[in-house]
Amino acid sequence: MNRMNAVSNLDQATEDQAPEHHRKRTTRHTLAAALLATALLPCAAIQARAETCTTQSALAPGERDRLADTARALALKVQANDAAGLKASASADLVKDFGALQYLVAVTAPKLTGSTPVVEQLYLLDATTLKRNADNSPSEGQFFCSLNKSTLEAEFDIPALPPGRYAFVMVTMASATAPWRLSFLLRQDPPGQGNWLIAGFYPKATTAAGHDGLWYWTQARQFVKDKQPWNSWLYYQEASRLLQPADFVTSTHLEKLRSEASDAAPPALSDGVSIDAPLVVKAAGGAEYHFTGLSVEDAPAPATLDITARLHVDPITDQAAARTRNAGAAAALLAAYPELRKPFHGVAVYAEATGQPPFSTEVPMSEIK
Repeated sequence: MNRMNAVSNLDQATEDQAPEHHRKRTTRHTLAAALLATALLPCAAIQARAETCTTQSALAPGERDRLADTARALALKVQANDAAGLKASASADLVKDFGALQYLVAVTAPKLTGSTPVVEQLYLLDATTLKRNADNSPSEGQFFCSLNKSTLEAEFDIPALPPGRYAFVMVTMASATAPWRLSFLLRQDPPGQGNWLIAGFYPKATTAAGHDGLWYWTQARQFVKDKQPWNSWLYYQEASRLLQPADFVTSTHLEKLRSEASDAAPPALSDGVSIDAPLVVKAAGGAEYHFTGLSVEDAPAPATLDITARLHVDPITDQAAARTRNAGAAAALLAAYPELRKPFHGVAVYAEATGQPPFSTEVPMSEIK
């Protein structure tokens, strides 16, 4: 897939290429949403093996409106926590395991109070001729959407996708407080003439601590200039999380963001942080801590972030000892990388042991010695 060599004047590029209703909005959230929209702009359908992607400008108005109306109706059902209505609008595969979706809707609905659904982008993904694997299991559906006469692209890599006709629709739940994006994978049953049914649901807040993904991207670049690689790495991760609508969606701009993050990453994070590649930190007293994840999350204090540190530990039943261990891990992390104290409210440690639920603590920076 072709990639852009640079991203310059992001706001202006977005302003020039976004639809008219985007240009009338000026909030930072709008700029972040428009940044993503620039990478996912309308384009002609193109062939990618047996699968094709058709963006909204290339769709017949009737089909485009039908998809938008379906997604808006589903968003309103999510907002109302209408599990029965959603189940009646779900594909057969999703109905089989509806409990997971019902829980996700239940925890999302309270966050959408007072918001209005606005369809931002939609894509028709035709996988009617997608070949199954040799064992007859569903294969990966891969779709490329390319902006005509441009290097900008969007890519959908959907695992275990049965052959069929699908659509991906992003709906912004606009509100004056914390905006959310509800993304839906829809399946037409039967293909070409049936109703559009929900086949996947991907809700996501588009801001954290009052800022959107574009803001975190900009701040990450500033941290690079200030030679604070650990802070820049965490901010790049947050920018990517806020801007990506679903795990199987990427774009030219998101690839550019990840490339920047990789180039600026501290050597200890060059391979990321995971169970297979933990970040090992040794404390002054000799204790050794294995961190399997580093990210950020909203802190208890308004408009601030905590560092989220996941820790692989041996099982322990003494809560006082577990709390002391978590505190030691947070202190060791900050002692090793003191720049992390600057932009964050505190450290939330999630200690994970086999056979036990995670033991979590959250401590403000001022209390970590």
